[in-house]
Amino acid sequence: MTEHPLAALGKIDPKMMDHLREINDLIYGPGALPRKFKLLMAMAFDAAYGADQGVRALAQQAIKEGATKEEIAETLRVAYHLSGVGTLYTASTGLKDVV
Repeated sequence: MTEHPLAALGKIDPKMMDHLREINDLIYGPGALPRKFKLLMAMAFDAAYGADQGVRALAQQAIKEGATKEEIAETLRVAYHLSGVGTLYTASTGLKDVV
């Protein structure tokens, strides 16, 4: 497994990392939406913002939560529709070797 992308920050600001873990639990924890859907939404945002490694990590987590390749594809269609073709390039780079 690769190092957490915020590992360097965690070394100098462990309180911030604790805060981020707490927020992460709130956002992706139990609620009205299944965790899988929350991860797919986050993946769409990362694709739209050009974060291919985020796409990769979130797609892998979504798959572990039961997301199908078809659900990933449809999520990225929506992201493309709202954010443009760059979303697809980012998604394709991020999904290399994942799906």
